[in-house]
Amino acid sequence: MLKRLLAAFALLILLSSASAQADQQDIQVGASRFEHYLPLLKGKRVGLVVNQTSTLGDTHLVDALLAKQVKITTIFAPEHGFRGDQDAGAHIDSGIDPKTGLPIVSIYGKNKQPSAEAMSQVDVVLFDIQDVGVRFYTYISSMHYMMQASAAAKAEFIVLDRPNPNIAYIDGPILEPEFRSFVGMHPIPVLHGMTVGELAQMIVGENWLEKGVNPELKVIPVANYARDRGYSLPIKPSPNLPNDQAIGLYPSLCFFEATPVSIGRGTDFPFQVLGHDKVVLGEFTFSPRSIVGAASSPKLEGLEAKGLDLRQSQVRGLDLGWLIAAHKGFAEQGEVFFSSAGFMDKLAGTDALRLAIESGQSEAEIRRSWQAGLDAFKAARKKYLLYPE
Repeated sequence: MLKRLLAAFALLILLSSASAQADQQDIQVGASRFEHYLPLLKGKRVGLVVNQTSTLGDTHLVDALLAKQVKITTIFAPEHGFRGDQDAGAHIDSGIDPKTGLPIVSIYGKNKQPSAEAMSQVDVVLFDIQDVGVRFYTYISSMHYMMQASAAAKAEFIVLDRPNPNIAYIDGPILEPEFRSFVGMHPIPVLHGMTVGELAQMIVGENWLEKGVNPELKVIPVANYARDRGYSLPIKPSPNLPNDQAIGLYPSLCFFEATPVSIGRGTDFPFQVLGHDKVVLGEFTFSPRSIVGAASSPKLEGLEAKGLDLRQSQVRGLDLGWLIAAHKGFAEQGEVFFSSAGFMDKLAGTDALRLAIESGQSEAEIRRSWQAGLDAFKAARKKYLLYPE
């Protein structure tokens, strides 16, 4: 009897997984809907904001467009580079793509916005990058700067939309203007529940670009997509978000980047663990190591960290429990927790979150403090949404 029940349970899981995969197969990302944007590129010089996620099955968008005789003049490379193989914060060089011979212009680091000279080579910019729906994930900041550059150059800006794997969540404090940075440029919450196409429309509609200038914007929506549909990314969006679990935990664990705690950079499971070598945060142990292209000099490299294994955690959205507990553990041992307080405030978009944790407020109290801002944001974003609930 037990064997039959176990077999039935295993079959149910298999069928559920197969159903989810089939359910996702009919989703068509904006880039695959050529009939909606190829006519807009005819006779135009095209610049692409793309990386390793800009694919149609096994074919990169660059190759697909070249095969269709589209005149690509420039590739604009965001954080992690055109091929997505550079560590977070690593310098991204301009140069020539060895495969296609196309010029690559870096839009990460010192020059976040391309020069007028670089923009003089394009009539239209295509943005096709897989985002994860979190304010401090910098691809949307690169989109902002490229929209601004396009407006100045009078170039059209077309977003080839893709699903947001965290679209179900709208949470966190609204960014305050004085904490604006490349890890947070817009007055939106940590989890904004929008695709990049929807967000681009909001950036234009709310006049968030400098001097109120806006490009001629067009969004090619995802077909057969709704806000209640899950989406498993076919390609990791950056070196340290290797799977759905890391993407789901990223909103909660990224705040630890402003502390001495490791969240697994330099391991085979980044953004799926947390730990420290001196302050014991749990029973799980791991030792970060240098990994080329992902974590060249990770926090706690070569040391044994003790903490939590979150690879099976069901937590999604924004959870402050781990952050509050870790702060308490550090305080009890007289250790500084927010070792990069300024960076923490940039990630949070406010100093209120850090100060609330330091003062001992509960998660419920902290959440109440940002609810009014979330309600206002939800109301403001409604007119920019492209997909049904």
